[in-house]
Amino acid sequence: MNTRVRQLFRSFLLWELLKGLQVTGRHLFARKITVQYPEEKAPKSPRFRGLHALRRYPNGEERCIACKLCEAVCPAAAITIESEEREDGTRRTTRYDIDLFKCIYCGFCEEAWDSIVETHIHEFHFENRGENIITKEQLLAIGDQYEAEIAAARSADAPYR
Repeated sequence: MNTRVRQLFRSFLLWELLKGLQVTGRHLFARKITVQYPEEKAPKSPRFRGLHALRRYPNGEERCIACKLCEAVCPAAAITIESEEREDGTRRTTRYDIDLFKCIYCGFCEEAWDSIVETHIHEFHFENRGENIITKEQLLAIGDQYEAEIAAARSADAPYR
């Protein structure tokens, strides 16, 4: 009977509401940790993996030799590669597509060969259907734009992730 009276008394005084307000009051005057995003950036892990890029050799030729190791090792099957043999007997890709919706940014593709890397770029978006598939030309353009940063990170024996 005593517990029944106690339950009735607590429900009449809205005990759960008071306990919730106590938690809110405890955190009301605590220091806020909100980051004002465009102006401030949160620190990234050195192992962060972002947007992909295809690299070129210093003579301007693309590094990808169409071995298809990155396509084979991709657990999400996000990479599609087509290749053909050139007149000099070497293979090069004719198509290198990455579906960024499928990609889980695991880094296995860049472990397979040095031609594809994942950059520190994390601020990208898509506005239209189909823009999530990044083509060989786009990958090479990203690689050309950030090659100095990628090469500096690779030459310092620090993984560019």
